[in-house]
Amino acid sequence: MQREDIMKILPHRDNMLLLDDAENVDGEAIAHYKVRGDEFFLKGHFPGNPIVPGVILCEILAQSACVLLQDAISEGKLPVYTGLNNVKFRSSVRPGDTIETRCTITRAKPPFYFAKGTACVDGKVAVAAEFSFAVTDKK
Repeated sequence: MQREDIMKILPHRDNMLLLDDAENVDGEAIAHYKVRGDEFFLKGHFPGNPIVPGVILCEILAQSACVLLQDAISEGKLPVYTGLNNVKFRSSVRPGDTIETRCTITRAKPPFYFAKGTACVDGKVAVAAEFSFAVTDKK
């Protein structure tokens, strides 16, 4: 699915929609995001040496995992982070890099979902994490 299809699942827009494409392959979300270099989070992180912040990499993982929950994230619902565990940052991500994520849901107790995933650049792991989120009502 492309950005237009992803926006049917995720409420993120503009600068915070951090997926270019995604797909569900046998229960694994595989998604991509190309770091253009003009993103808001690179302007101050770090001047002259831009590196994608770890929190943004974690957000990309969560957005990727939500692709697996397209049936649970219906109109009027909002996926929100509830936790991050065992996060390991392994390598930097810079402008020009294409991030590939791979995420799976490890456990579900609606409205809570537990996942794990990795984000890689050229096959090299940039971040690995376990995380959880809840699908809540929009207010």
